[in-house]
Amino acid sequence: MPSVDVVDETFLAVPPEVVAAEFAAPAHWARWWPDLSLAVDTDRGVQGFRWTVTGALVGSMEVWLEPVLDGTVLHYFLRADPPGPDGRPAPAPPRRGAAEARRRQRAAKAVAFACKDRLEAGRAPGEPPT
Repeated sequence: MPSVDVVDETFLAVPPEVVAAEFAAPAHWARWWPDLSLAVDTDRGVQGFRWTVTGALVGSMEVWLEPVLDGTVLHYFLRADPPGPDGRPAPAPPRRGAAEARRRQRAAKAVAFACKDRLEAGRAPGEPPT
């Protein structure tokens, strides 16, 4: 099991294709995850992406976009370990791994809420999409 195992879900009141376009832009990746290098492993179009992660962590990250009602549930997964001296995953001690997981959980929610704020801008709660 990886030292950092993050799972998050956030509802965005916009269609999956709009959310997918946000995550398709590599320029966003560098802003959202500046200490990680991402390489697309699987591009599922409107269903999301899976990346291979290197840098501060080594492992995989995934965004799965699930259509729900008039919007999208953004499912986020990060499963990784810090890199060892050879660059391969090296599990962190439990406390360090837990602290890193908490930090990454907060960062994941910040990314989701930033997307939510930008993509839902001008839409009042309970109102149909513009």
